[in-house]
Amino acid sequence: MTTVPLPSLTDARLTLEARVATLTLDRHDVRNALTGTGLVDDIVAVAEWVNRCDEVSVLVITGAGSAFSAGGNVKDMAQRGGDFAGDVAEVAERYRRGIQRIPLALQGVEVPIIAAVNGPAIGAGFDLANMADVRIASDRAKFGETFLNLGIIPGDGGAWFLQRLIGYQRAFELTLSGRVVGAEEAREYGIVLEVVAHDALLSRVGELAAQFAAQPPKATRLTKRLMKQGSRMELKDFLDLCATFQGMCHNEPEHLDAVNRMLEKMAR
Repeated sequence: MTTVPLPSLTDARLTLEARVATLTLDRHDVRNALTGTGLVDDIVAVAEWVNRCDEVSVLVITGAGSAFSAGGNVKDMAQRGGDFAGDVAEVAERYRRGIQRIPLALQGVEVPIIAAVNGPAIGAGFDLANMADVRIASDRAKFGETFLNLGIIPGDGGAWFLQRLIGYQRAFELTLSGRVVGAEEAREYGIVLEVVAHDALLSRVGELAAQFAAQPPKATRLTKRLMKQGSRMELKDFLDLCATFQGMCHNEPEHLDAVNRMLEKMAR
């Protein structure tokens, strides 16, 4: 088992307990904005750490304070400062070296990611939630693909994630209208799996994370890889990959341990 020290973070907090890593965005003073803070670097560092640390089976992402994430810093946009300063080439390069590192990093995370959406997830904050495998929302959560309202496009890959999550037509409507939807409407669209009372959010997410974390860890990581590959591979190629992964699983001690536990249960 590979034990890797927790990374040093600037604007977020990270804990690891019972194989569940919890990343809390901790810039509630700016509603956990992803630009103009150290959160991009923090999220990328945690994604890389998770893949190196065998003691992690689940990653939970949530926000401190009243918001999950407000996305981009609108004040910086108004002043053409920070990540939004410069000509076309400069802004484009800053996106590539900045916020666009998040979708690439999270898409490569080998363990299940659960977004515990504690409040508004707006713009790039909405997209961040959609990069998770599962979203559980507080009844105080709101969601909005609001880029067009500011005269910009989803520059962090949000248009790629949203249509794969809820289909092209609904994703198109939400993106082009820029409207903000509440937690229950988001559940109806399939954006979130469940909506729970605000005070019960972390408890419910903890239950789900514990269920995932109780599964054999190596097989869990391989299953996550299969789920990601399944949407972009032809069936025959996918089945070949399944066969290889299954051969790996059958030769892991965790497989025999799980089988023996099942046999003991059946003998009772």
